Amino acid sequence: AIIVQERPCAKACGMDAIGSDENGKAEIDSEKCVSCGQCLVNCPFGAISDKSQIFQVIRAMQSGERVYAALAPAFVGQFGAKVTPGKLRSAMKMLGFADIFEVAIGADLCATQEAEDFVQEVPNKLPFMATSCCPAWSSMAKKLYPEYRECISMALTPMTLTARLIKEQHQNAKVVFIGPCAAKKLEAMRKSVRSEVDFVLTFEEMMGIFEAKDIDVASLTEEVEGINDASEDGRNFAVSGGVAQSVVNVIQERYPEREIKIANAEGLRDCRKLLMMAKAGKYNGYLLEGMGCPGGCVAGAGTMQSIKKSQNAVKKYAAQANHKNSNETEYVKELNKLVD
Repeated sequence: AIIVQERPCAKACGMDAIGSDENGKAEIDSEKCVSCGQCLVNCPFGAISDKSQIFQVIRAMQSGERVYAALAPAFVGQFGAKVTPGKLRSAMKMLGFADIFEVAIGADLCATQEAEDFVQEVPNKLPFMATSCCPAWSSMAKKLYPEYRECISMALTPMTLTARLIKEQHQNAKVVFIGPCAAKKLEAMRKSVRSEVDFVLTFEEMMGIFEAKDIDVASLTEEVEGINDASEDGRNFAVSGGVAQSVVNVIQERYPEREIKIANAEGLRDCRKLLMMAKAGKYNGYLLEGMGCPGGCVAGAGTMQSIKKSQNAVKKYAAQANHKNSNETEYVKELNKLVD
């Protein structure tokens, strides 16, 4: 019988970066790879892995450094259905973290900056503007469509903005970004942007630390203060469509007369199609949102629960925020200071 055999990792790679050498052994083309991590979760043999910084984080704590955790918006529900933000805060302080911040506050800053950039630049200077918070999406866009690299928003990502905010408030702080994303490890090392992020861990790696220390997060006493006062829109950055909607909401509040059209894609194959259509002029004047993982950040390589369950948990938690729009939070006044 004639059959077609395809490696699961190669099928999952939206950049077609996984091929075979002359001996049939799989190999990754680093020129095409954007570190989205989808091959990690789709390999049935666990043959692909990324580099972990668990050791470096622990050593920093043991050496007396003030280490702060920056939790990505997709954290809700990742450590168990009964683990509230307050319990998670308690658990992380038990490990030795000085304090915990939601990266959703950086998402609020990012949305506000992108809203202003869009109003100023589209369509007068740029035919369209694409969001910048997903590093796999922005790397893919710049590799495949270098002539449109200026159309990728120059706004700093939520991770970077949160790290800068932490270091602005706490001298000599070390910042650990804890999130769902393998590509954030690459972003944190980029020389082109002063990210201020010292270490990156995935939710899966963070859970490994809890288990190694025999910490049952669900059984801990909850800290009443929770984590941070981010907006509903900022917390929804974790779900596909949430980034663009957050930017739109800021624009509608600040420039109510401005009409804005959006288009979004999730998964790198669909993101490539989105940019191809934009190149053909189909999305002139649009805000484009790209997410490297199908479903958004909640489907990242370092997550531990189903996409649907994560999406519902994030939206439920987001609805509890004291503010609806990103530009309503107290941190927005710090934006100009952080982007200089």
